[in-house]
Amino acid sequence: MSVDLSILELVAGASLVVKAVMLILLLASLASWTIIVIKWREIGRARQRTDEFEEKFWSGGDLEALYKSVKTRGETQGLESIFVAGFREYLRQLKSRSAFIGQIDMISRSMRVAMSREVDNLESSLAFLATVGSTSPYIGLFGTVWGIMNSFRALGDAQLNTLSAVAPGIAEALVATAIGLFAAIPAVIAYNRYSDDVERLITRYDNFVEEFITLLQRHSAAKGGS
Repeated sequence: MSVDLSILELVAGASLVVKAVMLILLLASLASWTIIVIKWREIGRARQRTDEFEEKFWSGGDLEALYKSVKTRGETQGLESIFVAGFREYLRQLKSRSAFIGQIDMISRSMRVAMSREVDNLESSLAFLATVGSTSPYIGLFGTVWGIMNSFRALGDAQLNTLSAVAPGIAEALVATAIGLFAAIPAVIAYNRYSDDVERLITRYDNFVEEFITLLQRHSAAKGGS
């Protein structure tokens, strides 16, 4: 209890600039923790729905029936959105008289566009975590340097040049560095973890696009040979 009280006293006794630095860091930490929780849910849900869709897709069922069932559910996400975009373009191309190579190209482009949207949603707010993780220690260091400068300036005006006269001011300043590290460390850990998760999902999306295009090519070749 005494430790918490001393920290509160140090914060309360800090200069206006150091207090502003602490407030900025606390707000950045609060925002980053909010994003950490949101992205944990989003990425976890995207991974789960990707697993479920892949299981349905490769179960050997009718793709048109799967397409209709996914569309009737309303909101799509991840592989579902990529599949819907590709199969919708596939149905559109069936009605056209364009060459097969052109049809495959259009289907691939539609799926890539849908994939780009999904990746953009997954990567949203990750840049903020990277910014907090990289800048918070320096912001805290700025507050520390400013506080130490004020402490030594006050020490020069004091009659007794002792360590006890400057120690409180230095301690107040070091709190800013501690808060900066408190904001930066979780943001860096979350950014690295989520970036890896997103890259794994992107790889799965990309593999699905290639496999789906290959499946259409085989289907067309089988129809041509029959």
